[in-house]
Amino acid sequence: MNEIKAIEADQMKKEPDKFKVGDTVKVHFKIIEGKTERVQVYEGLVIAMKNSKVGKTFTVRKISYGVGVERVFPLHSPRIVKVEVVRPGKVRRAKLYYIREKIGKGAKIKELIIKKGSKGAHVPVTGATAAAVGSTADAE
Repeated sequence: MNEIKAIEADQMKKEPDKFKVGDTVKVHFKIIEGKTERVQVYEGLVIAMKNSKVGKTFTVRKISYGVGVERVFPLHSPRIVKVEVVRPGKVRRAKLYYIREKIGKGAKIKELIIKKGSKGAHVPVTGATAAAVGSTADAE
């Protein structure tokens, strides 16, 4: 059993990219064609994350020429060069499968507005804190 855990630990990435369900991401994926290698960028909305440890996967959905396309990426794959967050999303669900039935503006996810704290911690802004921040800015 310890041998399996050791093999899994070797295959896991040391620092996986920080993103969550609802974020719009660019996945830089290495493609091998014969003897040549190139990096292809796949941009879309993360609608699901499944499993844990080495088998963790995430599903990215995009609209290509009017057709919805989904692709499942293994998080710890050596072929994934990096995952870049384009736009953080504000969602209240773990799986966004309902987006499949939505079309146009209905398929949009609200953007998560992040306030920078005094110690560098990122704190999401809610309605109450946004009003408080506005009132303190007026006082200064």
